[in-house]
Amino acid sequence: MDHKSDIEIARAAPKKPIQDVASQLDIKASDLIPYGHDKAKISAEFIKSQAGRPNGKLILVTAINPTPAGEGKTTTTVGLGDALTASGARTAICIREASLGPCFGMKGGAAGGGYAQVIPMEEMNLHFTGDFHAITAAHNLLSAMVDNHVYWGNELNIDTRRITWRRVLDVNDRSLRQIVTSLGGASNGFPAEAGFDITAASEIMAILCLAEDMADLQTRLGNIIVAYRRDRSPVFCRDIKADGAMTVLLAQALRPNLVQTLEHTPAFVHGGPFANIAHGCNSVIATKTALKVADYVVTEAGFGADLGAEKFLNIKCRKAGLAPDAVVIVATVRALKMNGGVAYADVGREDVAAVEAGCANLGRHIENIGKFGVPAIVAINHFAGDTDAEIAVIEAYVAALGSEAVLCTHWADGGQGASKLADKVLGVIEQGEAKFAPLYADGMRLFEKIETVAREIYRAGEVSADPRIHRQLEQWEKDGYGELPVCMAKTQNSFSADPNLRGAPEGFVLPIRDVRLSAGAGFIVAICGDTMTMPGLPRVPAAEEIGLDADGHIVGLS
Repeated sequence: MDHKSDIEIARAAPKKPIQDVASQLDIKASDLIPYGHDKAKISAEFIKSQAGRPNGKLILVTAINPTPAGEGKTTTTVGLGDALTASGARTAICIREASLGPCFGMKGGAAGGGYAQVIPMEEMNLHFTGDFHAITAAHNLLSAMVDNHVYWGNELNIDTRRITWRRVLDVNDRSLRQIVTSLGGASNGFPAEAGFDITAASEIMAILCLAEDMADLQTRLGNIIVAYRRDRSPVFCRDIKADGAMTVLLAQALRPNLVQTLEHTPAFVHGGPFANIAHGCNSVIATKTALKVADYVVTEAGFGADLGAEKFLNIKCRKAGLAPDAVVIVATVRALKMNGGVAYADVGREDVAAVEAGCANLGRHIENIGKFGVPAIVAINHFAGDTDAEIAVIEAYVAALGSEAVLCTHWADGGQGASKLADKVLGVIEQGEAKFAPLYADGMRLFEKIETVAREIYRAGEVSADPRIHRQLEQWEKDGYGELPVCMAKTQNSFSADPNLRGAPEGFVLPIRDVRLSAGAGFIVAICGDTMTMPGLPRVPAAEEIGLDADGHIVGLS
């Protein structure tokens, strides 16, 4: 294999016209809203016309806790999808859109890698079809209309100390986490403390990802709580009369985006990332559309299975009536070494003992998926330096847990490198062993739901929360929000709230710093430890290496 970079591979790949890609799923050109030759949105009329069709099989791809050594969840999603397509199965891939935050911060792109990528990679990782910009605009329009309402007399009697609606920006900027607005005199409004989150953490992103159609979108937008009065009664977005204009801004963004892999498997790319601070799943409308037009749908959820898969299963599947038929858990030898105590600089050296120690992290995820009643297969995403002895340790460990680990080379070989994985997944689906059920019941108390995730998924010994948080949860229960699921905002790097505690820790204390009600999206956010909803840039941002060469081509994007 050659040693081209991801962007060089993507740029050199031959692309089918998007109409030809859509035709593989019997989607006509007239059902597309083209964005150039290689990407398009699916029309609302076509989506409605598919309502009576049976669903295909749903496969979730998740992973162990992420490390700097890399896991390759999106790469595996693409490789598995291409392998299923090559086997003759009508297949679609459903992944999330990229945020500019990690693109210019630490991670780079979100389109896969090597010969298992979704294209056009450069557009996907940058502005794409403008969905994130529409969400940012709609969110900040509501912020402006709340402040404007207060400025012009505050007819709704908003307690300006209790405005809960922040602003968003799709760039990492720690300096905007807490700000003061309206300085400079009376004509600028009333000074108030405020702040920014990253766009992926916006409740509007969650609403877009969970909405079933345009009417549902506007209803959910109207249900957003933006502030409280002095008597603690809520003020909704619909009270501000912003929901109609916000729906207009989001009308195109609600439609799923269709692109293709390097091997021309159709890919629905729609919805936000960041399962550490949001639910981090492909949109309901994209996943449901894919299930109507494909026999097999391969989707992913953000970060490790303790975050993305837990939210996919407890929030998305619960709300949308979905049930996965199989789960693939991605692991790498290198990442397991880090979970076994090896420093990043040393992951290239053979260390069978460290791999064996790190398998505890993988084992925890396998056990957790089993609690939802869905069978799991492990995909070992192969790196060139992996040794046979290290791989054998993983295979034996997984077999002892009653599952199977499959070595995959899709990064280097594309769909062919995941053909064995595809065969195993198809075999599991044919056995029909999946009996999906969420981890907790709707009627459980809110704090008990938080404790259930903390104890059953993270293995925390205790959940600590200030009395203020308990009072707030109890008040929301009285207000009729007690049956909502919980969305845990927690570091992705560990089962605990300590990002440096790798492996499979247990018995730790999980601190809940804050809780937020996302009434429009339909869940309660529990912010754990030091997790920030507006990330900062690293010491050396990826943006420093991104630019244009003499021929006008983008360089430094990965």
